[in-house]
Amino acid sequence: MEILALVKRVPATDSKIKVGPDGKSIDPAGLDFVLNPYDEHALEQALQTKESQGGSVTVMCYGPPEAKKDLRTCLAMGADKAILLQQGTEQVDGLSLSILFAEKVKEQGYEIVFCGTQSVDNDEGQIGPRLASLLSWACVTDASSFEVLDGGWRASRDIEGGKEALSGGLPVVVTCSKGLNEPRYPNLKGIMAAKKKPLEELEAVLTESQIEVVALTPPPQRPAPSILGEGPDAVTALMDKLQNEAKVL
Repeated sequence: MEILALVKRVPATDSKIKVGPDGKSIDPAGLDFVLNPYDEHALEQALQTKESQGGSVTVMCYGPPEAKKDLRTCLAMGADKAILLQQGTEQVDGLSLSILFAEKVKEQGYEIVFCGTQSVDNDEGQIGPRLASLLSWACVTDASSFEVLDGGWRASRDIEGGKEALSGGLPVVVTCSKGLNEPRYPNLKGIMAAKKKPLEELEAVLTESQIEVVALTPPPQRPAPSILGEGPDAVTALMDKLQNEAKVL
């Protein structure tokens, strides 16, 4: 079984984001970049599927040369092969990336594609559903459980007040939520083995983006806190501000 895990290189969630000089992108200087946390669950599910069904796991990323570090981490976790689709200077959107990934899926003949529910930088959640639509495959979004059974699959996802059970046949695209599994850590043996595993770099030919980033602006700074007093004497002033200024009461 040929399995694909899509991953993305993103700024760490505790990073202090600054707008770049062009006013349309973030300034990468001084930022720590990591593997998108949701994609860690996608890779883990791909590895578990390989362990139960056999086959191989390929991990694919659209990104800059620095993303090879994250792909090596994926190989150390247990992926068999990595592909870096080289990021250019052009703007991209969810549709153009989905078309790119769909072309690669058709070329390589994957049967299951796992990806994170969303990325922590853009939070769009587009890639999985768009990819499934372009391929005319089944799609499971926000999966909280997934397993392959007798040429098909069974999954569930959390909904308000309960769980929704789903099943279907292969091929399928699965977007993975954080409750799906517990991602493994690469061990020393995996890190050493990753150095010998193939990491292919391919040119990414993208369709024209349908959106344009006009400007990025940071959120307004929070006003400085004010001390209303101490003890019971401050209650009246606090209630007045909540009612008349904040208007939450």
